[in-house]
Amino acid sequence: MKYNKDTSEKILNAASSVFEEKGYSGARMQEIADKASINKALLHYYYKSKDKLFELILKRAIQIVFPKINDILKADIDFFERIERFTTAYIDMVRKNPHIPGFVIHEINSNPKRLIKLIALTGFNLNQFKETIKAEVEKGTIIDISPDQLIMNIISLCILPFIARPIAVNVLLNGDEDYFEKLMEERKTEVSKFIINAIKK
Repeated sequence: MKYNKDTSEKILNAASSVFEEKGYSGARMQEIADKASINKALLHYYYKSKDKLFELILKRAIQIVFPKINDILKADIDFFERIERFTTAYIDMVRKNPHIPGFVIHEINSNPKRLIKLIALTGFNLNQFKETIKAEVEKGTIIDISPDQLIMNIISLCILPFIARPIAVNVLLNGDEDYFEKLMEERKTEVSKFIINAIKK
């Protein structure tokens, strides 16, 4: 049987869709094959197991997010502009790739070592940004805050609405998906404003 790049891509797209809808545990190889309009034998020829298929999709998702975020955090620009660019880029990428938070949460719960390894392969490292935060504290630009706490605050404010999307849409917003998208567009600047106002001296 000859490898075909288009077939491989079709399988990956189908698997992303099924994993996003059903989660890892609920996804079935037969359903992925059906979604890709191929038979199960062909699916197994390309990808031997559900876990290997999930790992590849997760790796692709991580390669979308972390290198770009890394570049922003290391950029030689004003500290507050860096926060603004980070929140905009992070929220934009999650909106364009809504499956990513669910994939990452699955790995945190089931295989955190693999997740850490895949992130490390992108070269992602927060140490330089932590040093930048410490320098801003010493200069008196921002309040005395732990770099770890600040980074967790920024990431939490960006990602939480996407993780809790079903509750946010159906409980908070009365089922209005369009309004949720509007809020997420606004959130790109709202989060950075909130963070900057909280830490700026």
